[in-house]
Amino acid sequence: MIMRKEFDQGLEQLNQWLVEMGELVEGAIEKAVTALKNNNIEQAKEVVADDIHVNDMEEKILELGLKLIATQQPVAKDLRRIIAAFRIANDLERMGDLALDVAKAVIKIDGETLIKPIIDLPRMGEIIRNMTYEAIQSFVHENVDLAYKMAKDDDQVDALYGQMMRELLLLMMENPRNIAQAQLLSFVGRYMERFGDHATNIGESVVYLVTGKRPDLNA
Repeated sequence: MIMRKEFDQGLEQLNQWLVEMGELVEGAIEKAVTALKNNNIEQAKEVVADDIHVNDMEEKILELGLKLIATQQPVAKDLRRIIAAFRIANDLERMGDLALDVAKAVIKIDGETLIKPIIDLPRMGEIIRNMTYEAIQSFVHENVDLAYKMAKDDDQVDALYGQMMRELLLLMMENPRNIAQAQLLSFVGRYMERFGDHATNIGESVVYLVTGKRPDLNA
């Protein structure tokens, strides 16, 4: 009984740290996109400096999960929960890296006048931040419906990415001087599109936790 209580406390701690890690990533996404929209290099540098906190949180989750496996020898759904936590932490860490990449792009732009108003990227960022929050909530509450919602939200991100790429292509065709910045912004769009894929991966991990089977929500 005591052992089970300790194990449940460990699982609750995993949940709490995943929520905190998700909040860090949400904040990084918001700050990176805002830095891009406002051409704010200092804000971008803050995202770069804060990335270590996301990495540290992933390490804490991995260490606790491994400790629970070694000391409690969980099976079935308990083991799946820890494995899912590992996968989710990894996806969140990758999302943190993508926010870092967006911030580095802002630094590379270095205050140049932007060749187009930044409209699509903030829309993508809003969807992605919401996806990140809902993905973590789906894990904490084992909400499969919310997990499957990731695929529909990701379709919106993909559509915005496609629209943005078409606009950038036209700008490059109209004026060769736009090419360098347009390429950089296209990379940012790709980073944002990848955010959605990782959030969808988290949804897949939740379905795996609840059902024991991992679907392909990125299909």
